[in-house]
Amino acid sequence: MNAARRTDLAARLPAGVTIPDVDVPTGELVELPGRGTTYVTDTPGPDVDAPAILLLHALSTTGLLTWFPSIPALAQRFRVITLDQRLHGRGIGAVEFTLHDCADDAVALLDVLGVEQAMIAGYSMGSLVAQRVWRQHPDRVGGLVLCASTDVFQSTITERIFHRSVGASMAALQGSGARRERAASNDQPEPVDPTDDIHRWALAEFRSTRPRAVAQAVAAIGKHHSRPWIGRITAPTAVVVPLRDKAIPPQRQIAMGRRIPGATIHEFDGGHASCVLNSQAFVPSLMQACATVRARWADDVDAVGTVVGGHA
Repeated sequence: MNAARRTDLAARLPAGVTIPDVDVPTGELVELPGRGTTYVTDTPGPDVDAPAILLLHALSTTGLLTWFPSIPALAQRFRVITLDQRLHGRGIGAVEFTLHDCADDAVALLDVLGVEQAMIAGYSMGSLVAQRVWRQHPDRVGGLVLCASTDVFQSTITERIFHRSVGASMAALQGSGARRERAASNDQPEPVDPTDDIHRWALAEFRSTRPRAVAQAVAAIGKHHSRPWIGRITAPTAVVVPLRDKAIPPQRQIAMGRRIPGATIHEFDGGHASCVLNSQAFVPSLMQACATVRARWADDVDAVGTVVGGHA
């Protein structure tokens, strides 16, 4: 590892903030029939019967960049799966981005991997996709863990102006923007081995999603409105709330959790990027949330006389 380079990059982070230096799993490109190719990691659990958990990442990141600090702890209890969602990282190179399509992509991956039912955990944007996975494929969801989440955007004037302006900008970008992105397609960041420099790797992962793709996702996120049906969620659910979140007010996250029947709420001291930049606070709350969902999932499965497991 280049110590000078690591020190230089670490100095750019806010005081007291570090990127955790943990093992990052390797993955591979996986074809989702009829949908496209995406980058997937599949980390074994403690045994072959470990239940599966599918992790859905935040806006402008990748499956690994959002979740790599959590994977070692989760893998002690679960088979842990990540994917790059469409237009993010090495995800499906679609023309457009919708949360509906992302939910179908997630279930298509479960099909390819032979997973009949999984716990679905999402962070921020990923939590919105997780809600839609239950809405569109409730039989595939053993439980939900919604982190830094909400059931509605555009609930304030500021949010409405922001999301509508992004949507208008996207309409103007459909032509020339697509051509510029194709021209820049060879300008991808150099692959970085996380064992060599975790900071450079994280920066390369972040840069792997293009600004135009982020704008499309922001426009789609602004349309998210699950409040009319979120109270009908039947899967065991836990809500993980960063109490210093500036992107989604914690009060809104807690109120959402209270609208989901039987949901448990797990608060911790951290901001919106705590999945990486404050993982020492986030991961324990995540593990607690997953444990409560896992226990209720097991009870539900036992009640109908079905074997619990991560495989079909």
